[in-house]
Amino acid sequence: MSYSLRKLGLVRVAVGTPELRVADIDFNLRQIVGLAGQAAERKAQVLLLPELCLTGYSCADLFYQPLLQEKALQALQELARLSAEHSLVLVAGLPLALDGRLFNCAALIASGRVHGLVPKTFLPNTAEFYEQRWFSSARELTSDTFCLDGERIPVGTDLLFAAEGFPACCIGLEVCEDLWAVEPPSGRLAVSGATLLLNPSASPEVLGKRDYRRQLVCSQSARCLAAYAYASAGPGESSTDLVYAGHSLIAENGLQLAETERFSFDSQLACADVDLERLVLERQRNASFADSPATASRRIPFVLKDVRTKNFARPIPPRPFVPEGDHERDVRCEEIFAIQTTGLARRLRHTGSSRVVIGISGGLDSTLALLVAVRAFDRLGLDRRGIQAITMPGFGTTVRTRGNAEKLADLLGVSLQVIGIDAAVRQHFADIGQDEKNHDITYENSQARERTQILMDVANQLGGLVIGTGDLSELALGWCTYNGDHMSMYAVNVGVPKTLVRYLVDWCAETGFSGEARAVLHDIGATPVSPELLPPDENGEIGQKTEETVGPYELHDFFLYHAVRLHYPPAKILAFAGQAFGRYESKVILDWLQVFYRRFFSQQFKRSCLPDGPKVGSVVLSPRGDWRMPSDAAVCLWLKELEALEQG
Repeated sequence: MSYSLRKLGLVRVAVGTPELRVADIDFNLRQIVGLAGQAAERKAQVLLLPELCLTGYSCADLFYQPLLQEKALQALQELARLSAEHSLVLVAGLPLALDGRLFNCAALIASGRVHGLVPKTFLPNTAEFYEQRWFSSARELTSDTFCLDGERIPVGTDLLFAAEGFPACCIGLEVCEDLWAVEPPSGRLAVSGATLLLNPSASPEVLGKRDYRRQLVCSQSARCLAAYAYASAGPGESSTDLVYAGHSLIAENGLQLAETERFSFDSQLACADVDLERLVLERQRNASFADSPATASRRIPFVLKDVRTKNFARPIPPRPFVPEGDHERDVRCEEIFAIQTTGLARRLRHTGSSRVVIGISGGLDSTLALLVAVRAFDRLGLDRRGIQAITMPGFGTTVRTRGNAEKLADLLGVSLQVIGIDAAVRQHFADIGQDEKNHDITYENSQARERTQILMDVANQLGGLVIGTGDLSELALGWCTYNGDHMSMYAVNVGVPKTLVRYLVDWCAETGFSGEARAVLHDIGATPVSPELLPPDENGEIGQKTEETVGPYELHDFFLYHAVRLHYPPAKILAFAGQAFGRYESKVILDWLQVFYRRFFSQQFKRSCLPDGPKVGSVVLSPRGDWRMPSDAAVCLWLKELEALEQG
């Protein structure tokens, strides 16, 4: 299946560093033509080229030569023809003589026309830089247009380039050093509406500058809630005193999407699909952005050709909550665990309690909650025996899970009670007339509520707090019993999605334990996810597997992140999931996405009365925090979009 980038709010941006000869404009133009052809083959819609790429940045006093200036303008007109040939938006740098001054400009070219020229504002004039010798700052402009072949071209730093029929695509330009200034022009451009910031640059390479440049581009894209593309001059520039590496990159809201190879004499190109729709949504929900004063600007319309693609040129991790690298994952787990333990420790200090009660099942969630409690008690200098772990075997409990629960409690040195619930639940069935052979929702929920009643009553006996074990994914799907495991006195896992819980337990096993304790934790991590409310199978193994009923948690966590954190519509989630999960057929993804929306909307009433618990990531469903939604909202709008996709 192919997708329209525009319908998904995406633009494919390319950054290129062409092979270059200083002052050889004909040669430089040929290299740009070749690079534009490569960009067109990769279906790029916008191609950003380096600062002064038509002449070379290192021309020095040759910039004063009228022949060089005139030839650069002729080459600019050739680029205009090139843009029409490839239906490509080009941004290129050249020297521009205007009103007796020389300006270092970036030109935006589309549909056979030069749409505008943006001069550089901040001219470096320290260390190896001497730009003020040749160029004037944009602040010294005395005209707001330039005549090129009989057409008046807008000139200035107040230009915004708006794509016709695509409101999310608005381009702002700044040049090289502008980004390195205390207040870059891109901040003002973003507040005025620019979502795609383009910077043609010529940044020489010295030790440590690559990493700093990456940080600068990524941080500015985050600060501006924008996509930021940066194209730098390559090693074809003069090496009299400096070396240029051609480090070009693309970032979006703090995340680097692509970059070129450095120190190559051949032309280099990198592409990425930037999500401008996402950036608009981020701005809408950011009060600080809305409060920033915008300045007057001139909006220049241009045509951006739509393209269709089968594959997106951007990373789409299948597990957005879980970092891909081992080191980053370890760092993330340590941070999450610290947030959880600090939240619980703060609550214990406030209440003055030295006792907590946790229901442990030998499953992932209760294990993580128990580990959090142990760490919190250790930090506060409390006796671990004050942690009252209770395992409550019932109709669906297996030998494996009960054994792991009891072993872990013993190895951790916490207090343990085993309280079977079979007799109490059967009495309850008798009281309400429930047939034990009828394994319906009443059969299941009666067990969950009996366990919660035990936990609450024991907490009252001990003067302690009941620690909730349910996770973020279960709350999203409503996979919890209302006023059963849904309720506690402090829910430590409420901000942790299921795909991350497993990594956290394994991380705890590797970093905090050895021997038998580590083995038990790893076995818990390998146990199928189940509430164990239905009887085991004929082999005594878990008979009720959550993911066979509600769907794979890796899919639901993907849906959750993109629907709640990024506010993507169903069609966009489905398109991205198709690339992220190649092992699932599109029909399977669509079916589980429909399940996700139905459950997410219908189960909001459970999230409207959640107990306290710490936020640990960018997605949280607490009604007191990031997510506020009416419990009776209709899901039909979202399901209709999915039905249309299913039919067409």
